[in-house]
Amino acid sequence: MMEKIVKDVGDIQSRLIDHRPVLQGEIRYFIREFEEKRAFRECRLLENLNKMTSDTNEHDLPQCIESMQEKLCDALTRLEAANHIAQRIQQRELEAEQNTHLQVSAEKRKQDWEEFLKEQSRLKEEVDEEHVKAVGRLSAQYNDMKKDLAKYSSF
Repeated sequence: MMEKIVKDVGDIQSRLIDHRPVLQGEIRYFIREFEEKRAFRECRLLENLNKMTSDTNEHDLPQCIESMQEKLCDALTRLEAANHIAQRIQQRELEAEQNTHLQVSAEKRKQDWEEFLKEQSRLKEEVDEEHVKAVGRLSAQYNDMKKDLAKYSSF
């Protein structure tokens, strides 16, 4: 019996002093509750995310695609118009540049023509002078010939 009392006293002492088994049980209970609540919370969070993703795919995504297509078509037409305007401006600049080049060429041709006319006038004067000299020489020569002929005709 004494053994039993010693054993009981040892059990009582171990229960009073050694709290590990009780704490381990409480810790296991706390961990199990925490994990269950956490898993439930994560599950709800995942369900909410899934619902939000489904709503987005079903409602928002088609609207966004439709709106994007409309806006892109509008942007494309505006870009084409801007491109057309830019091409027209570029064409006008090219024409103006060619026009300027044509004006410069016309001015140069006009100056060349004026120089040509001056040169022709100078050459005409030279030819006229030579002609007058030649006419003078020929007149003198014919006069000499007439005098000589008049000398010989008097015989």
